Amino acid sequence: MANAREQGLDFKLNFDIMACPSPAYVVDDALLRRNLERLADVQARSGARILLALKGFAMWDFFPMIREYLVGTTSSGQDEARLGAETFGGEVHCYSPAFTEDELAVVLRYADHISFNSPGQWRRFRETIAAAPRRVSCGLRVNPEHSTGAVPLYDPCAPGSRLGTRAQDLTPEDLDGLEGLHFHTLCEQNSDALEETLAAFEAKFGHYLAGMKWMNLGGGHHITRADYDVERLVRVVRDFKARHPHLTVYLEPGEAIALNTGYLICSVLDIVDNDGPIAILDTSATAHMPDVLEMPYRPEIIGAGEPQEKAHTYRLGGMTCLAGDVIGDYSFDAPLEIGDRLVFTDMAHYTMVKTTTFNGIRLPSICRIDAASRKVRTVRTFGYVDYMQRLS
Repeated sequence: MANAREQGLDFKLNFDIMACPSPAYVVDDALLRRNLERLADVQARSGARILLALKGFAMWDFFPMIREYLVGTTSSGQDEARLGAETFGGEVHCYSPAFTEDELAVVLRYADHISFNSPGQWRRFRETIAAAPRRVSCGLRVNPEHSTGAVPLYDPCAPGSRLGTRAQDLTPEDLDGLEGLHFHTLCEQNSDALEETLAAFEAKFGHYLAGMKWMNLGGGHHITRADYDVERLVRVVRDFKARHPHLTVYLEPGEAIALNTGYLICSVLDIVDNDGPIAILDTSATAHMPDVLEMPYRPEIIGAGEPQEKAHTYRLGGMTCLAGDVIGDYSFDAPLEIGDRLVFTDMAHYTMVKTTTFNGIRLPSICRIDAASRKVRTVRTFGYVDYMQRLS
């Protein structure tokens, strides 16, 4: 994950960080709208239809704003599909590595497009689809077997992947009745990776496109990152559409919608020492920002530097019992004190959607910054009932 420093971004706080609970995710209306305007420009110039991938950002308080720009949502199962249909509207797409009968029955109430992971799943459910009261356009996720990412954990084209069907495992008969193809192979990548992958896809699956109505190029497109080559993306999509003018083309970024639009504000609870000072925060890497451990990566803190870069270096740890609940080492101009607030940047995507209540730690509140007044509004707080109702 590229952090703010690597992207050359300069976050300047122009809102009151004391005006929200701690900890809290705080998303800036103005920054989100800036991203949406860029996505809308890509949509208009490329001819692709852009969907919000709810697995990356599902703060539905923002959906009235987002639907001014994007055509719908894409989901990973029944609950995301329902959320998209009921709170966003527009097109509802759904893909899952495997559906159960009960889940698919729910998905069919809400989805307009369903992508199956295998011909076997399509064969199992095609009669159910045909009998559904709503017409649903179905497709197949394929695996181009062309890796461009650097992290194996996030590579759907890695050997042994369960995601998508390989060309060698596909026959024309498998596609009978399907209307689209779908691949999703990228993770936080630039448009050169899409261009390379699309060439690999067409080499293996291009002969099937004549019988299709739509093509979904998946997510992982870091379109709103400062160094993203938007012009290449527009050219790649337009060239693809020129080769296949009968196809409707979809992109489904999640992270790009909310990239660099939000913060995680937290407080210092205690300072201990073990071969150096350790600040214990009221947030948690494992419970509130799990990508710090999963990717892994080091998030930026406004006003902080690399270890030893500034006068006072601290290890920052979370409040769970996990020994490895450590966010990283940071330096500050002045010593930290109990009650100080810290502001982590780029904390809107893959945070709220991945949080847990491990150890009974409460989820961070969710807040918004008004674009004009810069006032902070608390949208949601969480308490005991949210923890208790996850259990039995």
